[in-house]
Amino acid sequence: MSALFTPLTLRSLTLRNRIGVSPMCQYSSDHGFATDWHLVHLGAFATGGAGLVLTEAAAVTPEGRISPQDLGIWDDAHIPMLRRIADFCRAQGAVMGIQLAHAGRKASTRRPWEQPGGTVPLSEGGWDNVMAPSAVAFAPNYPSPHALLLDDIAHVVASFRTAARRALEAGFQVVELHAAHGYLLHEFLSPLSNQRSDDYGGSFENRVRLTLEVADAVRAVWPAELPLIVRISATDWAEGGWSIEESVQLAALLHARGVDLLDCSSGGLAAHQQITIGPGYQVPFARRIRAEAGVSTAAVGLITDAAQAEQIVADGSADMVFLARELLRNPRWPLLAAHALGAGITWPPQYERARLR
Repeated sequence: MSALFTPLTLRSLTLRNRIGVSPMCQYSSDHGFATDWHLVHLGAFATGGAGLVLTEAAAVTPEGRISPQDLGIWDDAHIPMLRRIADFCRAQGAVMGIQLAHAGRKASTRRPWEQPGGTVPLSEGGWDNVMAPSAVAFAPNYPSPHALLLDDIAHVVASFRTAARRALEAGFQVVELHAAHGYLLHEFLSPLSNQRSDDYGGSFENRVRLTLEVADAVRAVWPAELPLIVRISATDWAEGGWSIEESVQLAALLHARGVDLLDCSSGGLAAHQQITIGPGYQVPFARRIRAEAGVSTAAVGLITDAAQAEQIVADGSADMVFLARELLRNPRWPLLAAHALGAGITWPPQYERARLR
């Protein structure tokens, strides 16, 4: 029996398989509103057989967007279209999740096909209240942030909490907190970006404080029967930065606070990062966190082949695999992977005549 296509239960939810869709920014929103593009984009993954479909990063505040075209969930008006998308995906048998995020010092930047990292001027919809733990820009072509005051930090926590309530109203079954890729929560975690001297900087305990406060705030309003996930960058791939050892410690703390799965990515915090890339290059992070922190994990990064994904789950490296670019190339990847692995999987009746025999 295929390990990849064995159902996975997280709290009251049972995923039909161990394949998740990673959050992938589409830079196609209108003032934070999801559009028909998002319906078709995410809906294709649900009809394609994925067990868990996650939206792109949904900003919890307007200034928390990466670009002016990013998805948002800071306003009740965002809920109806998000509900339409969630309802459709659930009807296809997928569990539907949303990633809640704040871009921190990497906010108000251009879409990657325009001018990667370029600051968006106010005249083109950008904003000047870009924030970070410390007033240190990500790179010279990125906005210059201001350091968050304690009241600002409290507002961030409250914004994540309110966004989680909206996510529930919109029909999502899973929330993922984005604490990776150099965005705000990750910025607090890493000593490369966090130069504070108060209770939110310096020691490991202080640098993880905001991430734990956000997890506590969301868990308090997110139903006990529904899972909470956190995406982390397991290492900064830069000397003096956040490390896998710290990630193991954080994972254990998050698990104790009701986080059900760690989505183990890496990098994105330091412009000078040096990443060794290859097939499944981040799988060892998921394996180590799972073994040492005692929490379920998802492996991500250059997972493209059915046999490769099967092995990751079968050998206990991770409980799930999350795919991104490979699903952009082929949203039906799970259906074809099931055939390759000899696993039974239900095809949409509209596509049944194309099933491989």
